[in-house]
Amino acid sequence: MIMGVDIETYSSVDLQKAGVRPYTAAPDFTILLISYRVDGQPTRIIDLADSEDVDPSLLPPVRSDLPAGDPDEFLCLLTSPEVVKTAYNASFERICLARYFARPMLPEQWRCTMVQAATLGLPGTLAQVGAALGLEKQKLTEGAELIRYFCKPAKDGTRHYPKDAPDKWERFRKYNVRDVDVETDIRDRLARWPRPPAELAAWELDQRINDRGVRLDAGLLEKALELDGQYSARLMAEARQLTALGNPNSDAQLKGWLAGRGLVTDSLDKNAIPPLLEAAPDDTTRRVLQLRQELGKTSVKKYEAMERGRCQDGRVHNLLQFYGAGRTGRWAGRLVQVQNLPQNKLNDLSTARELVKNGEFDLLELAYGSPPFVLSQLIRTTFIPTEGCRFIIADYSAIEARVLAWLAGEDWVLQEFYGDGLIYEATASMMFHVPKDQIKKGGSRADLRSKGKVATLACGYQGSTGALIQMGALKSGIPEDELPGIVKRWRKANQNIVRFWYAVEAAAINAVQGRPSTLAHGIRFEREADYLFITLPSGRRLAYYKPELRPEPKFDKLGLTYMGVGQNRQYQRQKSYGGKLVENITQATARDCLRDAMTALEAAGYRIVFHVHDEVIADMPEGTGSLAEMQEIMGRPLSWAPGLPLRAAGFEAGFYMKD
Repeated sequence: MIMGVDIETYSSVDLQKAGVRPYTAAPDFTILLISYRVDGQPTRIIDLADSEDVDPSLLPPVRSDLPAGDPDEFLCLLTSPEVVKTAYNASFERICLARYFARPMLPEQWRCTMVQAATLGLPGTLAQVGAALGLEKQKLTEGAELIRYFCKPAKDGTRHYPKDAPDKWERFRKYNVRDVDVETDIRDRLARWPRPPAELAAWELDQRINDRGVRLDAGLLEKALELDGQYSARLMAEARQLTALGNPNSDAQLKGWLAGRGLVTDSLDKNAIPPLLEAAPDDTTRRVLQLRQELGKTSVKKYEAMERGRCQDGRVHNLLQFYGAGRTGRWAGRLVQVQNLPQNKLNDLSTARELVKNGEFDLLELAYGSPPFVLSQLIRTTFIPTEGCRFIIADYSAIEARVLAWLAGEDWVLQEFYGDGLIYEATASMMFHVPKDQIKKGGSRADLRSKGKVATLACGYQGSTGALIQMGALKSGIPEDELPGIVKRWRKANQNIVRFWYAVEAAAINAVQGRPSTLAHGIRFEREADYLFITLPSGRRLAYYKPELRPEPKFDKLGLTYMGVGQNRQYQRQKSYGGKLVENITQATARDCLRDAMTALEAAGYRIVFHVHDEVIADMPEGTGSLAEMQEIMGRPLSWAPGLPLRAAGFEAGFYMKD
């Protein structure tokens, strides 16, 4: 038996800013409507405004003939392990229903239709998926306005009830029913391509990790926000004194003040400030620009996100979105965006943490300099283990370079990873025909390592000089006129990878034309209905919706296109090519390595609290588990990837950081 579910809820907490856990923890959180559909039966609705504990004076006078659900029947179905529950973004329904009914909602009893759609290359929202599939019933467009009216406090803080707008409430009920109809139609339409058991298990693990959450250092968090407030106020006071402006942080006001001193500018963003500083006519103008620059660095958005997301258990939950990167299936960051944290450059993080926690701000600034810089360095360290535990942190070393070489059969790279693993030095050695020992740190040609590094990072997916620049070639001191030569040398040293780009592109084009084929490691290209599928070595499939071949006059050939999320989050036709497809395949395969490693770690008792790219953070009681065991588990050969050399490095710590 299968049941599709959709709910409408109310809470005074902002769901988008705080996340679902604080949203449901609000004292006024409640469920307003529940619609559900069992197998092929009509969708029914439970209007919780009808419950006995609701003041009748708050109810609308009229009800429609929408099929009424039975609360007792629904709860029985909801808690039965024999019933599979489905929802679009099932994590939301699962958490809200668990809170409302005060009962656990085990993830293994749920399936997420949003993830199901993402695995098939479809867009992110229920409305977009319904439109892309051309469903007969589409999501009702008035939902956003009705949600604002009934599900959120009004601007004056008051709440709207059904009796305040009976006609709107009736439309809201129909909207709730329609969402279940659309979700179940999508689910049934996509059932032809079921998700592999390993993927279902991975989603369940993801839910358990998000349910577990990670502890926050409340003392550090509180003092970091206090320090930022004091420092920002100090800068603003000085800026007001120098400019006599009401708000010197206002673009319009500051542009006018600068124009009066002979500096006219259209922008005051971080890239515009350096040339303005050089052109400043006097010390006062220069100091004002420096203050503006410093104020721009005082953003503590991640600390603020932590504070909003911190729950009564002292932890923040739901930091990761399963299949958030729809093309490859990798996880995406949410709330605090742990996949986009500043790297640690301070040598003594512990001392800096203690100075902030103790409120010794003057001493902190004297010892470490600019408070915004110090706070950015300490963001990671706000994540701490459970009392009596420590973090064991391990990540895969150069995972994409390993996977790419394995997929393409670049044997010299694989041999390096089986040995020293010094891929940047080895790459430079192959490119410039210099012994690797001379390129190592302290060697006579150590200057070549940066070229090997930037080439490894930029060239693997058919990147050229633009990719080298994007990866920091110029910032690392490599002259721009040397970049074409670096690309040429890298490609000559990695001819199997180069051949792999073109083999993948040809296989994809042939598949769209109805000629399926299989490359090494079982990478299969085939077209089924409206999809181009690429089967990965793990057995998981990447999907490209509505593939078409269109002329590429610049290259005098046909190019692959498909429907996907592009600029401005619009679902539109995208172009692809060999290197880009190889990037998708490589990153997706690396993701599957992480998936299987996390599954094995959990089975061995390692409590994963979050993960960042190819790094896993386990929250382990003192005396249990070890870094060596985590590394051994993550480095185990995978049955579907014979010959892929995996290696993990890591450390143990009392707070999260980059080693």
